Amino acid sequence: MPTSVILRKVPRSAPDLAWMLARAHLSRRRTQNLLTVLGIAVGVMVLIAALSLTNGFTAALVDATLRASPHLSLTAFAPSQRDAGLERQMRADPRVVAFTPFVGDKGLLTRPASAGRAAGVDFATLFGVTPDEARVLQLAPTESELLRSLGRDEVLLGAALARSVGAFTGDEVRLLNSTQRRASLRVKGVFSTGNYLIDSAYAFTSLETLQRLQGTRNVTGYQLRLRDPAAAPAVGDALTRTRPYSALPWQGLYGTLLDQLALQKKVIGFVVFLIVIVAAFGIANVLTLAVFEKTQEIAILRAIGATRSVITRTFLLEGALLGLAGLLLGNLLGLGISAYFTVRPFHIPGDLYFITSLPVEVRAADLLWVNAVGLGTTLLAALIPARRAANVEPARIIR
Repeated sequence: MPTSVILRKVPRSAPDLAWMLARAHLSRRRTQNLLTVLGIAVGVMVLIAALSLTNGFTAALVDATLRASPHLSLTAFAPSQRDAGLERQMRADPRVVAFTPFVGDKGLLTRPASAGRAAGVDFATLFGVTPDEARVLQLAPTESELLRSLGRDEVLLGAALARSVGAFTGDEVRLLNSTQRRASLRVKGVFSTGNYLIDSAYAFTSLETLQRLQGTRNVTGYQLRLRDPAAAPAVGDALTRTRPYSALPWQGLYGTLLDQLALQKKVIGFVVFLIVIVAAFGIANVLTLAVFEKTQEIAILRAIGATRSVITRTFLLEGALLGLAGLLLGNLLGLGISAYFTVRPFHIPGDLYFITSLPVEVRAADLLWVNAVGLGTTLLAALIPARRAANVEPARIIR
């Protein structure tokens, strides 16, 4: 818009003047403005999609891990018989969904050679449990029924462990436990959680079977399932405060995994955010060019009474409008891509990542963070040319 037209339409209030000048400047160089908006939109889109996929991956990985792991384990300082008082407290606690006493042990599983099959052998972590274990773990319905109906001298093997030993349903395997005692167990079935580390190491048998093998009536402790897995540390502290038990919440058991996932999200977010920073430099370039082109107009405005703050607000408004347009478009595109991957999830190798598809989880906190930081970055990018425009000396330019 020519300076003469601007001068004829100058409003009385400084905010209105800054707004009018910003709109006038943005109405020109529409192609450059559009490219700048698209640059910001692409950066925000990729950032939202990357964070949503990372959230989904983390949630799916933790869910797969907790299918065959209790939310909370209470281990007695010294093996003892079942604690009736503790069991009453757990039944009365509304945060506890289910619990079971257990005996833990490690041993060597072997399958004798047979016609056409060589012998199989592998180490296993054994848990002797009651039928309530089916409520503590979240296995598939058929696998939960096998766990619930485990009888004497029967064992339920992880799928990868069964393949390693070469044992199928109905086969006989021999166990050598940590106390050098031997037993012969019949494979009742196999379970699969999708987590290779669990499926390749865990085996379940009845509580009585493992107690008889160890020659004791004691239990190692209790395994619990909670309504809210995040509350495991607080529940463990409440249950063991006055009892000789140590609490091991799942966050402590898988703390390294959770730390790695959190670090992964931070690194991905930072790397992808660099795209937004590059796009913000586009805003700085556009506004810097506008300052050079309109130096005379800025000098005339300063000469007729426009303050430095008015000029600064003008260019900050331009940067804010470009940034908001880019953020709005980027949010729409990012949510659209997230919706697409929700309908058609990205497939990944299950043996490597424990899950076969990559779900999406959009979190409001991530959206707020992305938009707040994105807007702040664009305003900072606009601040440099805005200050340059405000420092124009009208006397020197007009002369």
